[in-house]
Amino acid sequence: MSDLHHGAPGSLESVLLTVIIILAASVYLRGWLQLRSSSFSIINSWHAFSFVVGLLLIWVAIASPVAALDHELLTVHMLKHLLLMTLAPPLIWLGEPVGPLLHGLPQRFVQRVLAPAFQLLPVHRIGSALRQREFCWLAAAAALVGWHIPAVFTFTMQSAAWHFVEQSSFLASGLLFWWPVVQPWPCVPKSDLSMILYLFFATLPCDILSGFLVFCDRVVYPVYLSSSYLFGFSPLGDQQCAAALMWTCVTLVYLVAGAILAMRLLSPEKSLDTKLAPAVLHVNPAPSNVQQRSEAF
Repeated sequence: MSDLHHGAPGSLESVLLTVIIILAASVYLRGWLQLRSSSFSIINSWHAFSFVVGLLLIWVAIASPVAALDHELLTVHMLKHLLLMTLAPPLIWLGEPVGPLLHGLPQRFVQRVLAPAFQLLPVHRIGSALRQREFCWLAAAAALVGWHIPAVFTFTMQSAAWHFVEQSSFLASGLLFWWPVVQPWPCVPKSDLSMILYLFFATLPCDILSGFLVFCDRVVYPVYLSSSYLFGFSPLGDQQCAAALMWTCVTLVYLVAGAILAMRLLSPEKSLDTKLAPAVLHVNPAPSNVQQRSEAF
């Protein structure tokens, strides 16, 4: 398969990724409907909408016709990164996915595979390490800066396999970054000033990278020098547009998230965890190990 057409619409990879996303949405909605039919309204319609929109944005970034244009325009390439790191992850977590997914999966699989696996000590230790704010912040910053080093960027654009690794790391680091911000169940939501600082300092790597690309008077990524002048963009103009897009979008999203956290600090609400846990676990009380795992958070 040509690297240029990696992820092109109709390709095997694109079809496979589309099927995986549809399956994830189906499992979630199946579990969500089970929770709703049990008269529990804690997982509201807007949770399901948020989760599905998050999956849709992931599909746009990795399997849609737009995804095939990232070898032509840095702006499209940067848009994909924004979808995978900045927009899709918070929407996924706002969907409160743990409960619906546990109920959407076959319960025999949950009881016999997932519940015992979550009780393993190494899994607990890895989970605890991944939930540390410092690690989440560093993972996102490292992914953003590391993959945009010119030599690394060029290498990934010339390799379909490494391009997939790059996109996967953007999504994974985005999910890690937004976990302590959104704090979905089974976390106990806690608002404090440190989370606003967490978001503020997260803008710095983006500001530095975006500022460099905007004000640089040369094309930083030579892979786009030979690309066509799609939509009338010159390579340098494309670079400046991509950087401005990232700068504006990240700043706006983090500003909105910070404002929401500030309002939560001023008007704290009842913990979602205390309301959600009984609802989620009452539907199918058989896998008690799942409840023990949730308490570990």
